[in-house]
Amino acid sequence: MAKSDIESGGVITGNELYPKMTESSELRWAFIRKVYTILSLQVILTVGVSSVVFFVREIPDFITTTYYGLGVFFVSLLLPLLMLWPLIAFQKKHPINLIILTLFTLSISFAVGLCCSFSKGRIVLEAAILTATMVLGLTVYTFWAVKRGHDFSFLAPFLFGALLIILVFSLIQIFHPLGKLSSMIFSGIAAILFCGYIVYDTNRLIKKLEQDEYISAAISLYLDIVNLFLNLLGIATVNS
Repeated sequence: MAKSDIESGGVITGNELYPKMTESSELRWAFIRKVYTILSLQVILTVGVSSVVFFVREIPDFITTTYYGLGVFFVSLLLPLLMLWPLIAFQKKHPINLIILTLFTLSISFAVGLCCSFSKGRIVLEAAILTATMVLGLTVYTFWAVKRGHDFSFLAPFLFGALLIILVFSLIQIFHPLGKLSSMIFSGIAAILFCGYIVYDTNRLIKKLEQDEYISAAISLYLDIVNLFLNLLGIATVNS
């Protein structure tokens, strides 16, 4: 198997995912396929549940017009956070990990559906198309770049710091809501942040994670995609 010099701009041939790969390419590709299979099922489940919540108008009407509905709304927001601990604790114990992952995905899907129900169908579709385009493009780019010797692990402290700022700023908005322009700028910055996380987590999937960490990999990429979609939805909603 021949390789050309990376620094000279040559192309690496063969089945290796990155230069000087020491593990089995077949095992790593099997791991990647497993993660993307789980991720695809999560996305399909999210689209299905969100569509039911969006099209069955009685659900968002119940949420917005009754005290019980408001309680359900807050529970739907808190439940994914509460389920993160058992999901991480049992991520390597099959099939408990898949059962908890399914419940985790359902809870997030319901919350996503509620967010979509406050926007027009055209806006939701635009955000979904933009999200799919960005995810596909960034994934292909990361695989291409990693195969040519690039490593995006250096992004970790910058992304984490930016995420902390986003979280604190989101809490501030609860007490001091921003105007339309500020909300659009905030959503745009957050969308860029999660684009960075897609590149970073894809890099970890290719080079860093162990074979039994497929649940962790799927969760990371799933949350990146959901957050990217919600922020793009926020931008589109403000502009509508």
